[in-house]
Amino acid sequence: MASTERVFVGLGANLGDAQGALAEAIAAIAAWPGTRLVAASSMYGSAPVDAQGPDFVNAAIELSTTLEPQALLQALQRLEMAQGRQRPYRHAPRTLDLDLLLYGQRQIDTAELAVPHPRLHERAFVLQPLLELAPDLVHPRLGLLSDWARKVAGQPVWRLP
Repeated sequence: MASTERVFVGLGANLGDAQGALAEAIAAIAAWPGTRLVAASSMYGSAPVDAQGPDFVNAAIELSTTLEPQALLQALQRLEMAQGRQRPYRHAPRTLDLDLLLYGQRQIDTAELAVPHPRLHERAFVLQPLLELAPDLVHPRLGLLSDWARKVAGQPVWRLP
């Protein structure tokens, strides 16, 4: 039996029914073989950062999975494409954005995948849902993520009903 890893994925969307897109993505991921949805955060609103378009809806999920990082990334990208994700330019508005934030305590830096996500500690819209799930979460290089949340407290993020 393959061992499982504790994984965190960030979700975002700002086109179409963004809340519906995130809910559908969470349900689809929870049904993947070898993957168990441990928890899903609340949904949050945020203004685009380094991007244009409508406000984003963001969330985070915690998974327990036997999928290796590259296979998980490919599965996330297939799900984005199935929900109509297009990449016409960097930071374009999107129907669904799925980011592999943390994969256990692994550090991966390849052309296709950087884990931990390189900017997760700079974005309140990532940290707030992530810390809702795991308030004592430790980043393999940066330490306690709650310490970083204080540094981005000025970025507007609000919990959605």
